[in-house]
Amino acid sequence: MRIKMMVTGLLFASVGMAGVAYGDCVLHYERIACQGKEADSFKKCDGKATCDKAVKEATSKEACAAAALKACDNDRVDITKYKKITADLGGQPLTGGFDATGKANASGPNFCAANRPDMNKCQ
Repeated sequence: MRIKMMVTGLLFASVGMAGVAYGDCVLHYERIACQGKEADSFKKCDGKATCDKAVKEATSKEACAAAALKACDNDRVDITKYKKITADLGGQPLTGGFDATGKANASGPNFCAANRPDMNKCQ
């Protein structure tokens, strides 16, 4: 009886872990603030330059990548100079981002192109 309970517990634990491993989209934010604007720029990450945020509704690679691309949008161009967004789905890094010049790079992890019109606009 005791072994049966242990096996059942392990089975439920592994099923629960598999659900987490294959369904969680996590975006990794890294912000570079305009000079003197660090407090405002980092506010969305609780005062830090980097943070992670889960996107529960993005359960496929395509949806997670789309969320990462959308997270690159910078509507505070006079506060945040640049954002780097990488993403994991189920703990596995997604690729399909851009290189440092803004050229599409299928193997790159950064979803934000350096040459976006809403980046590098600090006054």
